[in-house]
Amino acid sequence: MKTLFLSLTVALCAATHVFAQDVTAAWAQPRIDKSPRHLEWVTIKHDGRDVGCYVGYPEVKDKATAVLVIHEIYGHTAWVRETVDELAAAGYIAIAPDLLWGTGAKGGGTSELTSAEISQKISALPAAQITADLNAAMDYIVKQPASNGSVVVAGFCWGGGKSFSFATNNQAVKAAFVFYGTPPPAADMARIKCPVYGFYAGNDNRVTGTVVSATAAMKAAGKVYEPVTYDGAGHGFMRMGVDPTADATKNAANIKARTDAWKRAMDLLKGISTPAHVAK
Repeated sequence: MKTLFLSLTVALCAATHVFAQDVTAAWAQPRIDKSPRHLEWVTIKHDGRDVGCYVGYPEVKDKATAVLVIHEIYGHTAWVRETVDELAAAGYIAIAPDLLWGTGAKGGGTSELTSAEISQKISALPAAQITADLNAAMDYIVKQPASNGSVVVAGFCWGGGKSFSFATNNQAVKAAFVFYGTPPPAADMARIKCPVYGFYAGNDNRVTGTVVSATAAMKAAGKVYEPVTYDGAGHGFMRMGVDPTADATKNAANIKARTDAWKRAMDLLKGISTPAHVAK
């Protein structure tokens, strides 16, 4: 039953975004190619497994907070890499592991898979492997000389749910940003040590409908959970809100939601990066 539920969730999420997925690379990659910041792929090894991760570094004088980015149901797309660069432009180190690494035809990840294969393989990823990959990416980035040792996790869609879950499994995370992702079981919330900030779409009841129960469960567990819902926006607004190929007359709510959510995320990151939060 659990496997069936996961498969249905993957299928619903994929169906919601099929158009956005088709156009992502067409407009995001040129922006990445023009970036003046240092962007690189690194291969992280853990437990006999290799994981490709995309890393972006800010052009700043001091050590920076890092953001661990968890990709959407579509895997490690150009939009994910552009998000890494945008975080770097804002002054943060960003690392985005390709959690599909090792499933490609040549042993790589998303770029070696078709859309159908991505949907199938991402639903089959073992939960323990996902956590181990994220832990390894976090361990890697905090050890870099440019890091101040503070890490925030941020995930989108499928990755939004994984960012919420990761907070239950790694107590060193300073905060979890959940962009239109579903919550973990209430019983797991007792393990969360950091604040969880939610970013939800008004026209996305499949996900946003879970906020009420998540709020109650987090309150019962004595945890900080601050969800915000953006009226009129649809699931995936963080990507659709910056997609230049989308119909602007139909995309206005997504654009506004994306702008407001990004500002909120930056304000939160700024607070987390103050001396009181930075690891010594």
